[in-house]
Amino acid sequence: MLRLAGIALSVGLADSINPSTVGPALYLATTRHRALGVLLFTVGVFAVDLVAGIALTLGPGRLLLGLVPHPRRTVRHVIELAAGIVLLALAVVLWLKRRDLARRELPLQSGRGGSALVAGASIAAVELPTAFPYFAVIAAIVASTANLPESVVLVAVYCLGFVAPLLAIVVVLLVAGDRADPLLERSAAWLQRQWPVVVAALLLLVGSGLAVVGAAGLLR
Repeated sequence: MLRLAGIALSVGLADSINPSTVGPALYLATTRHRALGVLLFTVGVFAVDLVAGIALTLGPGRLLLGLVPHPRRTVRHVIELAAGIVLLALAVVLWLKRRDLARRELPLQSGRGGSALVAGASIAAVELPTAFPYFAVIAAIVASTANLPESVVLVAVYCLGFVAPLLAIVVVLLVAGDRADPLLERSAAWLQRQWPVVVAALLLLVGSGLAVVGAAGLLR
């Protein structure tokens, strides 16, 4: 359980440097009700990812696992190895396309509270079909021996890691107020330039760890 929680948190943090979520949050940080706007945006992202993760873990995920004739431990290690390879492949793609991706403008959204919540939920829903690290975590949870409450906690741990930068922005706004503006502007500029490299490095680290753990388990 603790190892899987560590994996879920690590992948969530690696996946959190995401311009589709951090970009709008940084924009919302410049609007009138900025702390509330970023918080509602964060709630929207977290809620959609959590509900979808729980539904996938407890629904079709368990059903598909029941159709696999191999021992559960072997299945878990295969999924860990496969997930690691997928993350490594994504890291390579991000690195190769880093210059083109860095030139794309960060997405912006309206700054009003209600629209911030809807924007967060909408972006999370649109991102789900291509959220390969997210599905890697779901697959690992499904293949584990985690019961229902533990599975829900593990999905929540990933989601918490994923929204960590958004929560950090809220904290900065609440603590620093207007003094946070230069920091947020520099953060937005840095994110625009460096996010593909940072995400590639994090995915490389997490993917390598998963691949090693899965391969070692299979060899034993």
